[in-house]
Amino acid sequence: MAKALKTNAVIDRRTRLALLVVATGLCAGLMPLGAIGALFSPLIFDGRGNLFNPLAWLGFLLMIGFWIVCIVAPFVAWIYWRREKETQAWALMSAPLIWGIATIVVLQFVPG
Repeated sequence: MAKALKTNAVIDRRTRLALLVVATGLCAGLMPLGAIGALFSPLIFDGRGNLFNPLAWLGFLLMIGFWIVCIVAPFVAWIYWRREKETQAWALMSAPLIWGIATIVVLQFVPG
């Protein structure tokens, strides 16, 4: 138990590689959901007055861009991984998660 609570525990490179593969698989799994969201994104303007609502436009752009981020982020993250820049690689792998959370938050404030 005390070993699990150790804050400066180092994860070996092989485990980090396996986690990066899992994160890439999760991004690949989210791509079809992002593509479906991009197809239905124009429906955000169906509500009255949403055509002139800046949050609706932001939500529209976030929905369109989500599947693109799910494609590009793992690709660039693997490039950084091969160049031994693991911190930047993990930051890029978190981009789809952050993008998805931002999309969900913005869409909560769009009147429908």
